[in-house]
Amino acid sequence: MTTNFSTETVATASVSARPFPTNFLFGAATAAYQIEGAAHEDGRRDSIWDAFSRVPGAVINADNGDVACDHYHRYREDVALMRDLGLQTYRFSTSWSRIRPDGGAINPAGLDFYKRLVDELLDADILPWLTLYHWDLPQALQERGGWAARETADLFTEYALDVHDALGDRVKVWTTLNEPWCSSFLSYTAGIHAPGRFSVAEGMLASHHLLLGHGQVVRELRARDESLNLGITLNLTVAEPVTDAPADLDAARRIDGQFNRWFLDPIFRGSYPADIVEDIRAVDAAAVAEWEGAVSDADLAVISTPIDSLGVNYYHGELVGGTPPAVSPGGGEAPTERETASPFPSHEGIFWHDRGLPRTAMNWEIQPSGLTTLLRRVWDDYAEPAGVTLYVTENGAAFDDIRVDEAGGARVHDAARTAFLEDHLAAILDAADAGVDVRGYFYWSLMDNYEWAWGYAKRFGIVRVEYDTQERVVKDSGARYREIIAARALPESP
Repeated sequence: MTTNFSTETVATASVSARPFPTNFLFGAATAAYQIEGAAHEDGRRDSIWDAFSRVPGAVINADNGDVACDHYHRYREDVALMRDLGLQTYRFSTSWSRIRPDGGAINPAGLDFYKRLVDELLDADILPWLTLYHWDLPQALQERGGWAARETADLFTEYALDVHDALGDRVKVWTTLNEPWCSSFLSYTAGIHAPGRFSVAEGMLASHHLLLGHGQVVRELRARDESLNLGITLNLTVAEPVTDAPADLDAARRIDGQFNRWFLDPIFRGSYPADIVEDIRAVDAAAVAEWEGAVSDADLAVISTPIDSLGVNYYHGELVGGTPPAVSPGGGEAPTERETASPFPSHEGIFWHDRGLPRTAMNWEIQPSGLTTLLRRVWDDYAEPAGVTLYVTENGAAFDDIRVDEAGGARVHDAARTAFLEDHLAAILDAADAGVDVRGYFYWSLMDNYEWAWGYAKRFGIVRVEYDTQERVVKDSGARYREIIAARALPESP
């Protein structure tokens, strides 16, 4: 059963503004390892990111999440900040390594933190939007095979039910996984993210076991409470060919298949994309054979258990072709000194091209129209036929912000991020005008934080964090978001 979250208009939009639907939610998102800190307090044990951050060259400056934004101790201050910004909902993740350290017995102190956080959110009239897994697998489970091992899906289900036991009376929105493409292929095939493995077979197995765990959790939570809103969040892209030449079209097909359809098809259609299976078989038949031995029709029936909502994470699109460009546009996925591999098992003959668009500090193109295109495609091909509503659960940009101390206090004049925010909200309204049922937007991120292999080198937040003092400073983009939320409307472009 889908739970609908409606909101009342708090300000009348002017005739020169584009209003948002009355049931549209404005929020922001974070992840446990990126903000909590307290890595060795109250019973928490190592996750794969704690271990990975100690690998020489894996993370810029050998940064780690030991302290991060110290949210574990400052959550009340941070919730007050959310309330001041006018957020209606907050998307956060629970830490498996805090709640079931080493994947074993429940740690009551870990659960108690999330009870306090949820209570604080509810007291501030902010809807808790809980993600069960945002990449922080207990390291002890990785040493038993991690997501490449089938037992991890079962242990994930047990952990999820423990969290529901503690929070199910107050949390009504549950997201199983955040971006399983990253926690499988980027992590087990490319070696870019923790645990830093380099195996096509392990990436394929991890993707399947992540999805199996997702389906199992949806089934179990649905059986407990039909009123819950249950879903998953996928990072998706728009893969466009540089020309209509066959090699360029094929490059776009393979990126779309390995990035988007590999996860959308089993969730919504109960099958993996056959063309991509054959593409991967052509380059690593042994890996495909091992993966096929782990996949069953029963698994796919579980994976395709109906969901209520799909979270769409969008940062940029891809312009690809079958021949290399004159100048490589670069990318933002592998900043480290370690040698890494492609996260796409079938990547030979695929080349990225530059559109000449502005870029963020991650070297990602800024293409708001791609979000409209993506939402329309996902709605038409997957969500609408399944009766699933859409939410943009991550969208944001890193820029090299500069703090200035003015007479009225500290400021961050981040005009580029402000424009990014407004342009992508406009893109969502364009999709809604085209008939897409998109019900919310979560800016990534609420505050600057630990940006995985980039450490603290990149700042995505609408709130600046001074890591040495933990001072929070609302950036101009955060102030603008507050105004948009209060008006429930976006000014028309001049």
